[in-house]
Amino acid sequence: MFTSDELKPIIENALEEIRPYLIADGGDIKLVEINSEEEVVVQFEGACQSCNINQMTLKNGVEETIKRYAPQIKRVIEYNNI
Repeated sequence: MFTSDELKPIIENALEEIRPYLIADGGDIKLVEINSEEEVVVQFEGACQSCNINQMTLKNGVEETIKRYAPQIKRVIEYNNI
């Protein structure tokens, strides 16, 4: 089992994979925390904050990519929805 400090660079690498697509649409994403329930909390920035499909992006893009890098992660949550 990884600690959140060990998982952080892995999660950041996953975010780097999808970041160019978000930036191309005028947005970005940042890692807020990895909590004790093995959930990753992220925050959309720029145009992604108000995008009406950001929940689909979160589940189909962000969560899928993060789980590929770190299968132990149970889910990805948007900071604004906590």
